[in-house]
Amino acid sequence: MRIEKLRETFDVDVKMVHFPLHPETPAEGVTLESLFAGRDIDLDASYNRMKGLMDTEGLDYGRRTHTYNSRLAQELGKWADTQDGGAKFHDSLYRSYFVDGRNIGDADTLVAIVKEIGLSSANARNALDERTFQAAIDEDWSHSNNMGVTGVPTYAAGGYGVVGAQPYEVLVQLMEQAGAAQRSA
Repeated sequence: MRIEKLRETFDVDVKMVHFPLHPETPAEGVTLESLFAGRDIDLDASYNRMKGLMDTEGLDYGRRTHTYNSRLAQELGKWADTQDGGAKFHDSLYRSYFVDGRNIGDADTLVAIVKEIGLSSANARNALDERTFQAAIDEDWSHSNNMGVTGVPTYAAGGYGVVGAQPYEVLVQLMEQAGAAQRSA
């Protein structure tokens, strides 16, 4: 939502660059308790913070119990970007993971998500089986690493950046700092 609002307000080209957040996570996933073990993180407080942020944005947010490897989801997202109507994949993937707690590291789950939004499940399966967009994601990971990205989301523009779920006003400040031109009303 904030990104769409930025596109409406500023003359910017938004490009999603993927980042390897916890790439060591197995496809079957790990519990959040296991992921954060020994790190003194209050999972209930973390959930409540994120839920509040998502509520502010008008986004649904569920109480996940697991995290999953997002590599195949990222590759399929690149594939979806090449399809008519593929932009729906990203919203559906968000909902599947952050609301419904589905395993986005599982190829069958990803193909089911594609089918649910009306894209070709056969073409999606082929893209996953052939790893058609593996190199593109490798390039994204390299780019995000070279930029010094350490968390998601990270917003970057004109050599400036902010990390994390930020209020819209912070993103406006980033656009202004980067010299982005405002669109005419």
